[in-house]
Amino acid sequence: MVMKRRKLWVNLLGGGIALLLIGAVTLGVGIVYVLNHYGKDLPDYSQLENYEPPIVSRIYAGDGSLLSEYAKQKRLFIPISAVPPKLIQAYLSAEDKNFYEHGGISYMGLMRAVFVNIKNVFTGRRKVGASTITQQVAKNFLLTGIQTYERKIKEAILAYRIEKAFTKDQILELYLNENYLGYGSYGVAAAALSYFNKPIDELELEEMAYLAAVPKAPNNYHPIRKYDKAVGRRNWVLKRMAEEGYITEQEMLTAQNKPLVTASRDRTRTFKAEYFTEEVRRDLKRMFGDEELYEGGLFVRTSLQPDYQVIAERELKKGLIVYDRRHGWRGPVSQIPLANMMSEESKREKLQAIIDQDIPLGIKSWRLALVTDVADDQATIMLSEGAEAVIPLDEVTWARPWLPKEYLGPKVEKVSDVLNVGDVVVVEEIERADDPAKPDATAADETSGADGLETIDLDLQAPARHFGLRQIPEINGSLVAMDPHTGRVLAMVGGFDYQRSEYNRATQAERQPGSAFKPFVYAAALEQGFTPSSLILDAPFVIEQGYGMGKWKPQNSSNKFYGASTLRLGIEKSRNLMTVRLAQYLKMDSIVEMAERMNIMDDMPKLLSMSLGAGESTLLKMTTAYGMVVNGGKEITPTFVDRIQDRYGKTIFRNDRRDCPSCQVEAWNDQSEPQIPDPRKEVMDPVTAYQMVSMMEGVVQRGTGIRIRALKKPLAGKTGTSDDSFDTWFIGFSPDLVVGVFVGFDKPRSLGKYEEGSSVAVPIFRDFMKYATKGAPVIPFRIPEGVRLVRVNPKTGQLAAVGEKNTILEAFRQGTFPTKNGEVLDGINSLVQTKTKLRTGTGGIY
Repeated sequence: MVMKRRKLWVNLLGGGIALLLIGAVTLGVGIVYVLNHYGKDLPDYSQLENYEPPIVSRIYAGDGSLLSEYAKQKRLFIPISAVPPKLIQAYLSAEDKNFYEHGGISYMGLMRAVFVNIKNVFTGRRKVGASTITQQVAKNFLLTGIQTYERKIKEAILAYRIEKAFTKDQILELYLNENYLGYGSYGVAAAALSYFNKPIDELELEEMAYLAAVPKAPNNYHPIRKYDKAVGRRNWVLKRMAEEGYITEQEMLTAQNKPLVTASRDRTRTFKAEYFTEEVRRDLKRMFGDEELYEGGLFVRTSLQPDYQVIAERELKKGLIVYDRRHGWRGPVSQIPLANMMSEESKREKLQAIIDQDIPLGIKSWRLALVTDVADDQATIMLSEGAEAVIPLDEVTWARPWLPKEYLGPKVEKVSDVLNVGDVVVVEEIERADDPAKPDATAADETSGADGLETIDLDLQAPARHFGLRQIPEINGSLVAMDPHTGRVLAMVGGFDYQRSEYNRATQAERQPGSAFKPFVYAAALEQGFTPSSLILDAPFVIEQGYGMGKWKPQNSSNKFYGASTLRLGIEKSRNLMTVRLAQYLKMDSIVEMAERMNIMDDMPKLLSMSLGAGESTLLKMTTAYGMVVNGGKEITPTFVDRIQDRYGKTIFRNDRRDCPSCQVEAWNDQSEPQIPDPRKEVMDPVTAYQMVSMMEGVVQRGTGIRIRALKKPLAGKTGTSDDSFDTWFIGFSPDLVVGVFVGFDKPRSLGKYEEGSSVAVPIFRDFMKYATKGAPVIPFRIPEGVRLVRVNPKTGQLAAVGEKNTILEAFRQGTFPTKNGEVLDGINSLVQTKTKLRTGTGGIY
């Protein structure tokens, strides 16, 4: 009996062992099959070794201010060595506490997840995962995010392979830089900036815990919309950190009791210079392409000088507004029909509906308001918040009706001449000195006191808020400020407001420079032997244009003739007839060559009208050409970018390509200053360039730019006005700063009678230079070798007599001086000799 039982147990044990062996073999075969089946077509994990994630490209101003960021994914890559230990510990506590022990898969975590999920199937709860950090890296980099058992198997296989190929720190580095953490941010460095406006090394403990809390579901733990859940998850991470021994109990409690405070994303300091930044973006796209721009992590240092940019935007806008107000009121932004019984709330809602259209106004302090009542002396308006305010009569007297061709309607006598009930208008709050709080007798409340005597309670009314009527200018313009020695663009504004129009009128608008082109005609004359004192006849000029085209009869803007006048006077007073007569003598070939040499325009027609600026160019090109005059005739190219570095900090572009080995020294030991080579090509003789500078200085002192003289600084330049005042310009300079201003309508039309460069563009230039040069040392224009200054009479160009008043120092080339017997350019290809009197006849063809 015993033997039978023993035999039975042996058989049972043997059968069990056999079954176990069969099961083990089957399991092994199954595992081999699964590994072989799912592992043969997996992505190549070795690509992670050369991981270069898409990261943000950033553009900076010259002083380091951030201008813009370009990215498809907002990510900043940071090496694991730069990640604070506490932040790493927060992630390990929240995501994978055994990360540094397991081989890619946490079997305990896997078993726990299996049991929890079996339970959740019956309770209807969401399934939980057991992915390690390594598995998440495999999923994020190499697989899709769709949850299937097949994907989980592949994830595990890849995790195992990744662990064999990379160190733990390398895997953690990939994880911390790849994860999406909400707020449009990828990676911990970008998230720290987006949520807290801090670099990661400045994060507090509770902030680190929050960043470690969001990877599971950023939207579920939004710091504002789902504040309680976000705080709860953050506090859970802090508790886990304490359990793992990374922080003390007291540190945990202190951090848990702090509120979750995120920084407003709008507080990220970005200096706005949209026109300039967009020009840089175009340059980068042309140089590197979209992929490198939006994913390559470029570090771009530009030439922009923010203080100049602020002045440029302010003064251009002010100048456009001043011109616009001179030409009257074009009407309200919109109209809301107001019924007699309409409630205040309905009015506010209708106004808000218009405000919600997000109409760009161009000035931060401007806003929209609804006119609710109009009296002779003021209009009552409703603001967006429902508050009432007034527009007094003296704030609308400028708003005479606009009439075609920039004429004005009758003067404004009362507010109702301008505004009507229901008008939606642009306004700006103003301060008035005559608004103290005062007793309002109409609001007096008469009551009877306890002693039977009447008492009067005076209601001290707060003064009404006053607003001024404003109007978005229809006129537009641009301003460029440049370093004339290098071509670096220091400031650029391409229009009144980038939000209203992205069209850059500094670089894209090709317009007629008018008289702003004349200096290059006169420079061509100086190169051919003329002097600033040479005499040109200012008299009628008529020329046949060809069969059926009639005669061309240019005129001075004054419609007068002034006889023989010096080249200097021709520039200072912007004389058209002198310029045309000079161009005819020089031949247009030399002027066309000058325009191409100065990169003003290519393929200029060889027509005399081109000498008066009838060709087309951009403000940027014209400003650059003037820069080549003031810098002594050296060629420059306008540039916006100083230096570009790749994601690793390697310089891949440098604008200044001069080689200077002796500049790279560790210390100053009284050695000689390094001699930096000057590779700039000479495009104009230095003496000729200085003569032009001197003549254009006269434009400011005595000519069409005389409004600038009030600044009492060495400044020079030239006005420009095209036919019928379609385009107005002023381009001028100090010894180290060249500035161009253009003003005109986008759809060309006349700016109006009497409007010229001197009235429209000059005030903008003057006010810009007033603030841009404030506090700067006064430096005179530099005089090159070969120039001799001689005192002359500015009207005749002749040597000044002893004791003669109102003389000037004229710049002559060595060996060329005025004589008593001058020559007057008179007619076609003729120089007429004069005696002691200036010739004043018409001469030539007329």
